Amino acid sequence: MLTVLLVDDLLDRRESVRQALLAEGYDVVACLDSAFDLRAQVERLRPDAILIDSDAPDRDTLEGLAVIHRDLPRPVLMFSRDDDSDTIRAAMTAGVAVYVADGFAPGRLASLMKIARARFEAHQEVCRARDDANRKLADRVVIERAKGVLMKIHGTDEESAYAMLRKNAMDHKRRLADVARDLLNSVRLLG
Repeated sequence: MLTVLLVDDLLDRRESVRQALLAEGYDVVACLDSAFDLRAQVERLRPDAILIDSDAPDRDTLEGLAVIHRDLPRPVLMFSRDDDSDTIRAAMTAGVAVYVADGFAPGRLASLMKIARARFEAHQEVCRARDDANRKLADRVVIERAKGVLMKIHGTDEESAYAMLRKNAMDHKRRLADVARDLLNSVRLLG
């Protein structure tokens, strides 16, 4: 069962949204009246998703969501009555997966929650691919620098320097980039 943290500043509306979530089979782990200390609540409750219903998301809410998006990412579905382009853009930048600008709609809740989860997962995959590409690029830069150091020290060519790094990595069952980093750190230390 999908767990949801609900944030809504109006009691009557919050109860209506909670009932709609329960009717769709979601487990509402908490109902908050503001996004104050949202990160701590998300860390403590570990919901699968966050649903925010607000007339207009304020700066504190968006900043809190940005922190969650960075530290404890999860799908966020936001219902609002604010259709200002800047507000929508700010919400999406803060990590909101789906922003519905015409208020809460119980009949669309299940499909919108699925969309939020799908968009979140797609975004996470893009982030993982980006991080992997950045790591590989950083590894290549380190390996190239280490080869340059070996070429200078041993007066050898690039292929031989690479072979030295690779042999050392294989002999010690380590990643080539880690061996290269250690070499560069040692050279820097001896400097």
